[in-house]
Amino acid sequence: MVTTEEVLNEFDVAPLKGENNVDLTDEQLENDSKGQLIKLAGQLRDRRNELNQMASERASKRDDLNAETREKVDEAQEHREKRDELNEKVQEHKESRNELNAKANELFDEVEEMKQDLELGDGKDLEELEEEIEQLEFRQQTEVLSAEDERELIEKIEEKREEYQQRKEKLDDASELDELVEEAEEVRSEASQHHQKVTELADKAQEHHNQMIEAYREADEIRDKADEMHELFVEAQEAADRHHEDFVRVQKRLRELDKEEEQEQQDEREAEREAAKEEAEEIYQKFKEGETLDTEDLMKLQKTGLL
Repeated sequence: MVTTEEVLNEFDVAPLKGENNVDLTDEQLENDSKGQLIKLAGQLRDRRNELNQMASERASKRDDLNAETREKVDEAQEHREKRDELNEKVQEHKESRNELNAKANELFDEVEEMKQDLELGDGKDLEELEEEIEQLEFRQQTEVLSAEDERELIEKIEEKREEYQQRKEKLDDASELDELVEEAEEVRSEASQHHQKVTELADKAQEHHNQMIEAYREADEIRDKADEMHELFVEAQEAADRHHEDFVRVQKRLRELDKEEEQEQQDEREAEREAAKEEAEEIYQKFKEGETLDTEDLMKLQKTGLL
């Protein structure tokens, strides 16, 4: 959490000094002379303008910080979207990997079953069996045998041919086994490729996640500074508003004093007119009684319209 002092120092913001404020009391407003109030109004106006300028600068810095906060939030949102996209791809590759691994396992199980069925380790190879059959057939063709020996030899040849055929079928099946092993290994290899993509994409997703967290952290830190700057703006604006209100009060009081002066002057003029009228009536009465009037008296009569 940032402090006011940290924000003032970081952004080179002048603190609001209370001793520079201008105070106005009800007693001053009521009892000070017009000249004193005019001077006080000027001080209030100048301090108000100074505080408004200070508030404006603080508001500008606050707005800049809020804009920077929004940029960091937008940056965090971009990382969030990229992370989520990558995680979706991770899930897709995981599903493919798992499906392929399951298929490979099935194929390898088939391989093991086929190996057990074939028992390829037992018995003679085909060339050896062919040679034995040829020898027996050659003996049958070249030797003079009794009927019993002939029959036994023919049976032996048939046995060898049957053994040869069985062996050949096993070896043919063994070729199918090789193909099955190759297919199983290809499927396993494809599954490994998907696993590698899972690892790569998951690492990238984690990077974007970390960058998202960092951007949100920075946004929170900047937002705290913006909030503190807003408090500083409110402080200056409220002080400016108070000075403006006091300035308006003084201006109102000055207008009241102007009206009072104007009324006093009007009353004085009215009193002067009444006095002049009474004097003129006295002079006119003397004139009617036959007294001789001097020039000044005549002028007073003319001024009041009695002559």
